[in-house]
Amino acid sequence: MSTPGVLTFTQQAWEQVLAKVKRAVVYLDAACAESLHWGCGSSRLLEAVGNSACYLREFEPAAVAGGAEQPKAVFVLSCLLKGRTVETLRDIICRSHFQYCVVVTAVNHAVHLTANHVPPAAAAELEGQQLVFEQLEEKLCEWMGNMNYTAEVLHVPLLLACAAPHLALTPAFASLFPLLPQDVHILNRARSDKRRLGNLAEVDATTLTPELLLTIRCLVSGLSSLCEHLGVREECFAVGSLSRIIAADLANFAPAKNRRKTATGRASVVFVDRTLDLTGAVGHHGDNLVEKILSVLPQLPGHTNDVMVNMVELTALQAEEENQNMVAPGCLAQSNDPAAKALWEALLNTKHKEAVMEVRRHLVEAASRENLPIKMSMGRVTPGQLTSYIHLFKNNLKALGNHCGLLQLGLATVQTLKHPQTAKWDNFLAFERLLLQSIGESTMSVVLNQLLPMIKPSNQRTNDDYSPEELLVLLIYIYSVSGEFSVDKDLGEGEEKVKKALAQVFCEESELSPLLQKITGCDSSINLTFHKSRSAVDELFTSLRDIAGARSLMKQFKSVYVPGNHTHQASYKPLLKQVVEEIFNPKRPDPVDIEHMSSGLTDLLKTGFSMFMKVSRPHPSDHPLLILFVVGGVTVSEAKMIKDLVPSLKPGTQVIVLSTRLLKPTNIPELLFTTDRLHPDLGF
Repeated sequence: MSTPGVLTFTQQAWEQVLAKVKRAVVYLDAACAESLHWGCGSSRLLEAVGNSACYLREFEPAAVAGGAEQPKAVFVLSCLLKGRTVETLRDIICRSHFQYCVVVTAVNHAVHLTANHVPPAAAAELEGQQLVFEQLEEKLCEWMGNMNYTAEVLHVPLLLACAAPHLALTPAFASLFPLLPQDVHILNRARSDKRRLGNLAEVDATTLTPELLLTIRCLVSGLSSLCEHLGVREECFAVGSLSRIIAADLANFAPAKNRRKTATGRASVVFVDRTLDLTGAVGHHGDNLVEKILSVLPQLPGHTNDVMVNMVELTALQAEEENQNMVAPGCLAQSNDPAAKALWEALLNTKHKEAVMEVRRHLVEAASRENLPIKMSMGRVTPGQLTSYIHLFKNNLKALGNHCGLLQLGLATVQTLKHPQTAKWDNFLAFERLLLQSIGESTMSVVLNQLLPMIKPSNQRTNDDYSPEELLVLLIYIYSVSGEFSVDKDLGEGEEKVKKALAQVFCEESELSPLLQKITGCDSSINLTFHKSRSAVDELFTSLRDIAGARSLMKQFKSVYVPGNHTHQASYKPLLKQVVEEIFNPKRPDPVDIEHMSSGLTDLLKTGFSMFMKVSRPHPSDHPLLILFVVGGVTVSEAKMIKDLVPSLKPGTQVIVLSTRLLKPTNIPELLFTTDRLHPDLGF
């Protein structure tokens, strides 16, 4: 049997679903589809359905209903069974001819009780019962039109999309993002003067909006199931305000109390707020091919962690634009192809140059196994060389089928290497390095003045110039790496010039991108006045100032900027690296910014006694497994850094990196400037 890990957790969860889907119409929501995509692939679902006329459908109000010859339906949902979700279920079932309905939810029953306002004491009395699920089963029979038909509602923890054995994402929580100081002002609007919050440090579970609190509880439900699968009793730690609330909720999650008593393993779960270091999220210093693939290829529709790979080159179609949508796209997730999966994991864990050579090696070996007429060439790997190897498979259907996953990764590599945005990656990197030197030698106003000439309207931009979205990425980099700075007249004037130039550029865009539409609230540049544009830019700068002050509440992790000296240039030191180094500091000092969240009276007593007796406080390095959860997204380079760093600091320690999503630089402006952090959409 495989060692329990994130992949076995996901696969075992899907096996429970697959056992229910024989000869069914299957409706999936986007987050569950993404978990399936990375965990075991849609082909496993199709096999389990076992019907030549198999129907997989997106769960949405307009979904096609089941016909008379389709008596069975399975709904696989990542969310709470409440509100709009239940209305959509009702609408689909009432329009169909189902006699047997199964509804799978990734959220456990205890959270459904919370969502239905059942007090904790009453919920404890209902432990072991499935009251909410049973009530919905009755409703399902009612909607099918016969109370003797079969309905089943069950919880299966479909939380993760596993990108690698050490890295997993939570697609249902892709838009969960840590709070900023401006969110405190919004929370204060609903509070009396006497109960006003002073800063993010004072925000706790009792002060959050009901939507955000429920979102956190849904996430905690899934993480608790993961810990149960791993067989561990977890100690929870946090760095940052939202992480503190999530960690405390997991530590005190009532359904976890019993499983912790019998758990034989131990683990430290450390949550970290992404907002404490956005430099790593928007920077281009990660020398990784996968980061570049994620950045330049179009997103796979409905997914947050995968891209579309154009497969037209492997067909007889001409590579014209009108043919692009005639062939289904390829992707990065290759859950059922061991060779492609091995290459994918190699790409995650190697530098750009080695990764490209690894792609060539895999293509050459595959072509040799198929006896294809390959011409070997050593030296530098070029897109043309890789393309010539890929074309060898073109007219050989058997070879195509045998190596389809590898060819998708090969084409993703070629399309990335040839993409104009890839050439721009080095421009970003050069400017970021220049900024690092400037920040140490100049004031913030001087740094902003360096950016000013780069802000150009669309009719003056060349391919080498920065688009408005790219300028936002650079601004986030500047404010995040700088940290707190003194506000003076020069800074005010410098910001004013950048604001004015940026507002003007927004107005002069011939077409507003989806991001600019969200930021400005205008769907067309024709409707965008300078006044509207300027108001939007002012709000952007409020967020930027918040990002600059994000580490102000930290005592130890106050900076990610390392000043230069006569032997070294100024550099960036990732906050995640600082956190991991502090966890495994051989001197084991009491962590200052890594807060331990107690899970009950025993922990509280232990913490209290440690102030005047020799009682060891829980420490994140105590256990053989470290689970590091980055709230708000993680980059491929960061995940690799953590994976390599932990065993070098404490050999024998296993590490799992979890996060809400895989990040590329352009994700951050959207998460930062357009996400309603306090009111996530729960489907009701």
